Amino acid sequence: MDDIDTMFTHLLGEMDHLSQSLMPATDAPDADPASQRESTFSIGFVDLNECLNELEDNDLDVLVAALESKPTNTSSGTDSQIATSAVTHEYEPVAALSQPSNTTESSGVLQMTKADKIQVALEKLKEAKVRKLIIKVLMSDGSSKTLMVDERQTVREVLDKLFEKTHCDCSIDWSLCETNPELQTERGFEDHEYLVEPLSVWTRHTENKIYFELRPQKYMMFNHPQLFYMWRKKKSCLNEVNEQAKRLLIKENFGGSALIVPDLEGTLYLKEDGKKVWKPRYFVLRASGIYYVPKGKTKSSSDLVCFIHFEKVNIYTTNNYKQKYKAPTNFCFILKHPCIQKESPYIRFLCCEDEKTLLLWVNSIRIAKYGTSLYTNYQAAIKRASTLQILHSTAHKDKSSSRAEDYPHEPPPDFIPPPPHGHTQV
Repeated sequence: MDDIDTMFTHLLGEMDHLSQSLMPATDAPDADPASQRESTFSIGFVDLNECLNELEDNDLDVLVAALESKPTNTSSGTDSQIATSAVTHEYEPVAALSQPSNTTESSGVLQMTKADKIQVALEKLKEAKVRKLIIKVLMSDGSSKTLMVDERQTVREVLDKLFEKTHCDCSIDWSLCETNPELQTERGFEDHEYLVEPLSVWTRHTENKIYFELRPQKYMMFNHPQLFYMWRKKKSCLNEVNEQAKRLLIKENFGGSALIVPDLEGTLYLKEDGKKVWKPRYFVLRASGIYYVPKGKTKSSSDLVCFIHFEKVNIYTTNNYKQKYKAPTNFCFILKHPCIQKESPYIRFLCCEDEKTLLLWVNSIRIAKYGTSLYTNYQAAIKRASTLQILHSTAHKDKSSSRAEDYPHEPPPDFIPPPPHGHTQV
């Protein structure tokens, strides 16, 4: 293990030197995104060996086997290198690694020691054409799970892997959530997203984290569709909506040829650029983005001004913006490009009066941005939860049956065994 650490420390120095020599000059024009990706090196742990050690043996076997096999390039002809990332650790650049040894065969993976597997993984990283991340996912009880994911895996697939590792209740509300301490924001990943993509834009010295947690608001637009499509009605009327009416609302708004976005509008507080001043403005939600009524104008459609389009931004909820930015309340959300990881003039800040309004706007924006993908995710989550419940129930019955076969004449709980021969029972 000491030899591996020494080898990797030496490699890091060479990698950093090589990556620095390949960095474009500061006064060079903006590079083409496609060519930029080809020259981008992967990022990883300060101590990659430590990262690999945190993988469970079966995951390490999968990694070594994947690296031993001939990879398939899924990145449109670019030779994307493997990325190893710890979401709770400092990033360092990782470039070309040592040439792989031809003496190790994939058939012998299972017979290797863990140290051997780690060394093979280090040697094979250069050959991998599919980006991979080794991530640390934090649990609600303070523990963590280390997983290997690649760029072809969706959040849904990673959640299924966590279900297997944690043996949780498989509720559809389980989510992967990213937090950004710098901006004091968080966002739940959508099930159809490819997890590697949003993680790859994190900065080198990031303190961002990933959590595996229950988020009841994840699919509340399907559990309580009346809150979004009948929001103008009184609360008493909304509570009286039965299950049949809910299914009808879902079918009308998500089951047709085109998605129907909630007809949402109302007053929100807008933070002025570069200032801790919030002004009330009347906002209107549309399928393409958010629009607002400028000061002194009417609420007619002709006076609406585009506030932001949804194409290249994500929505994030915030933490304690009342103190950080002097917001009127702590029920704020922001809209920004995922590459923006620090304070920027390109972030749009909005504040709501209460939590109910916040949930209404945040989830309505998700509906407008992701469309029918949300409904597809919801249906897949329901199906997966049902399947896992059946498997868990079957496994429990098999275990009980096996126990009954092993102990066919198990005595009742109140049975008192007779005293040994020659003793008197008291």
